[in-house]
Amino acid sequence: MSVILHVDSSVRAITNSNPEHDSISKKLARQFIDTFKQAANTDEYIYRDVGVNPPSFITQDWIGAVFTPEHKRIAVQQQLLAQSDELISEVEKAGIIVISSPMYNYGMPAQLKAWFDQIVRINKTFDFDLARGDKPLAPLLSGKTLVLITSSGEFGFEPGGINEGASHLVPHLRTVSKYLGVTDIYEIASEYQEFADHRHHQSLQQARLKADEIALLLASKQTAVAC
Repeated sequence: MSVILHVDSSVRAITNSNPEHDSISKKLARQFIDTFKQAANTDEYIYRDVGVNPPSFITQDWIGAVFTPEHKRIAVQQQLLAQSDELISEVEKAGIIVISSPMYNYGMPAQLKAWFDQIVRINKTFDFDLARGDKPLAPLLSGKTLVLITSSGEFGFEPGGINEGASHLVPHLRTVSKYLGVTDIYEIASEYQEFADHRHHQSLQQARLKADEIALLLASKQTAVAC
């Protein structure tokens, strides 16, 4: 069964009256999805725009509900965890997870962090065992593919780049993605947006080409498995 979970996190719309305000990350993600769907069958497509409809921030009561044994949770605690249960269910079903994110202040949008906070949950997506020594946390999900699509105003965040070490977006997403059950990660990035020069146009074009390339690659892998 082929299930894609697509999560957008930009607060910008994909199309605006002023095209300069269009979300680049959302457009790239949409292109990836369209190319994939044209090349392979999809049993279910789940879409979340957390930039426009953000999940609730976790609270002290939410944490209390999480650490209460399931059979002892009262109705209000069950309600507190209802959104988390729904979001986790979507992740569990998905074989491919597509996350698009702009870089806000060198990290992920607060709305996307809220989504992760609702999902990375003990005894649901990870467990804790001190018998493992100094690394007691272990993911409970596995075998998923993450397509990570990012856009940034600056550039050179790679090793040796002018802004090496400044990005907390991709490193953070790579770290927490293991609790989504991710084993394979593909990255698509558009940079230089704030400069609005030929470098940005070139970076965006390369990102578009890469979106199609990765979509076709994953579609071919899925088709091969289905045969």
